[in-house]
Amino acid sequence: MQIPAHAFCLPLTVAPEHIDQLNHVNNVVYLQWLQGVATAHWESLTTPAQRLPYAWVVRRQEIDYLRPCFLGDQLLAYTWVLPPQGAVFDRHTVIVNSQTQKQVIAAKTTWYLLDAATMRTLKVTAEIMDWFGVTT
Repeated sequence: MQIPAHAFCLPLTVAPEHIDQLNHVNNVVYLQWLQGVATAHWESLTTPAQRLPYAWVVRRQEIDYLRPCFLGDQLLAYTWVLPPQGAVFDRHTVIVNSQTQKQVIAAKTTWYLLDAATMRTLKVTAEIMDWFGVTT
């Protein structure tokens, strides 16, 4: 998957707690990283006041595991969003081994936007997508 120039990037390091009985990163850790990079991206683009009325929930997650990661590996998680369709939009995330420059996972996550007070779905507005740098 091609990483766009405007993608948000978060460095990651494989620590002992990420390793499973097969001596590589456990798949649950990748899910945590996907959540973490999405949250970091959202927080980097918005103020606490801008975020307050909103909540995000995952509708669907697709992950292609391309290569294993091992203790001490230095990784870069890149993420970006696509234009919304009503209350949902897709976020792509690619994690790359920074030493080899090879992708280790490619993921697509579909997110719902919710009203934080009512937990009802909201249409993703042009203003919100402007925060992400995406034209609707």
